[in-house]
This record gives sequence, structure tokens and C-alpha cells, in this order.
Amino acid sequence: MSFELPKIAYEYNALEPFVDTQTMNIHHTKHHQAYVNNINNYISSDKGTALKGKSILEVVQSATEAPVRNNGGGHYNHSLFWTWMTSVGNTNTTPTGALKTRIEEDFGSLDQMKQEFNAAASSRFGSGWAWLGVKADGKLAITSTPNQDNPLMPGVDQPLIPILGLDVWEHAYYLKYQNRRPEYISAFWNVANWDKVVEYYDDFASKGKPLEGKWNDMRRSFFVCTDSYSGVMRPRFDNCVGSCIVRLNELESCTVIIREVNDRRPCN
Repeated sequence: MSFELPKIAYEYNALEPFVDTQTMNIHHTKHHQAYVNNINNYISSDKGTALKGKSILEVVQSATEAPVRNNGGGHYNHSLFWTWMTSVGNTNTTPTGALKTRIEEDFGSLDQMKQEFNAAASSRFGSGWAWLGVKADGKLAITSTPNQDNPLMPGVDQPLIPILGLDVWEHAYYLKYQNRRPEYISAFWNVANWDKVVEYYDDFASKGKPLEGKWNDMRRSFFVCTDSYSGVMRPRFDNCVGSCIVRLNELESCTVIIREVNDRRPCN
């Protein structure tokens, strides 16, 4: 099965004036598409035999060869990156709940966390990413990685389960900001999708689980159900694929809620 370029849940102009339309278009349809093409080509070659049938998460977690780190990482990182942004007014402007508490415990305040994140993004020499994520001990940490490396990869300086990342490759900002990377980093916070960051923390990283990387367009109805096995209330989406499909006969106490969801998220 080949990897595909995921759709973005908003228009290319939705992040104006902070991220410009042309950059979004080129970044998604050219740069991200190239990573998808390249990792598919690598896996189809003799060198990629061991990766056949693996999920993009499995590819990233086992990536040691440069072509896999660069292109598998490029696909995984960007698929997350699009979900970490949204139009102004479409999300909470600060983290909430357990993540808010965790940030205050580990950094002192949200402002302090942002300062450390900005410093990591600004000081990353050349191309790379800045990350906020969860360490093995459950605490939050900030790091940066070169190129398309992800904190889930072997051999990184600070292993993390990422819940927020910022692309600081020049292709992410140069058309609008030229060499003013700090200005781009500051502008990012205006479109940061804190609701998504909270979701990734609550549902995945805080439980020691990285994101699988199954992104779907969620403009459909969904079910809120009690899991037959655990009794936990949680959303179950009816348009996921493969093993993510949850059939009604596998659940009990289901209430169907018809709602338009302009969102993208991994299947539960």
C-alpha cells in the first residue's frame, strides 16, 4: 500500500496573513508531495523491502537510513504540521485541561514554554523542526531536530512523543518572511491549533502512545459510544478506513449524533 498526500482541512488562504496562500499551496502540493513520492519509491525499491506493509509511524520509528529519515520523516512531520494550524478564531487560543496544568508544572507558564520553543526554533541551524512533546517520564520537553528528523526516530538528542511541531525549513516561510525566521515563528502562534494539541496530548502522548498517522477528512457524522470492553465514553468516527472502522454491533449504549465536523484527526 502506498502512502498518499493527505488533504488539508482548510483552504490555503485560511492562515492569512500569518502564513501566506502561495506558501501553503507550494508547501503542500510540491514539497509534501515530493516526500510522499520519494518514500513510496524507496519502499518499492530493493532497498526498501523491509519497510513494505509498515505504517508511516513504523517507518519513522525504525528510520536509520538517510532517505527514510528525510522522506518518511517529511511525510509524517508534514501530515501532523497541517493539523497543528487553523484559521484565527477556530480554536482555543491557549491550552486547556491537563495539558495546561502540565505546561505550568514543567515550564512555569505558557509564556515561558513559548519562549523556550521559539528559542529552539530560532537557533536550529539550517533546516529542521522545533518540537514540544512528552518524554518517557511523562513530563513535557522542547527540542529541535535537523532536516526531517522526528523525535520518535532512533538516535535523536531528546526522544519525545511530539504534540506540537514547527517547520523551520526556509520553504515554510521564505516567500513571506525572507530571512526573518523569528518573525515567522512569532506569527505561528496566531494560527496554532491548541484544540488539536490538547487532543493529541490527552488521547495519545499522555498515555505513551504516538500518533499513528491515519489522517482522514472528518466532514461526516460520528458516534459517541460506550466501548463494550472498557466502558469508556469516546467519539467513534464512521468514515475511517481499515481497522479503524467500528461497527455498531461491536458497541453498546450508542447514541448517534449527526454533526458536521470540519476537522482532521487520526482514527481512534
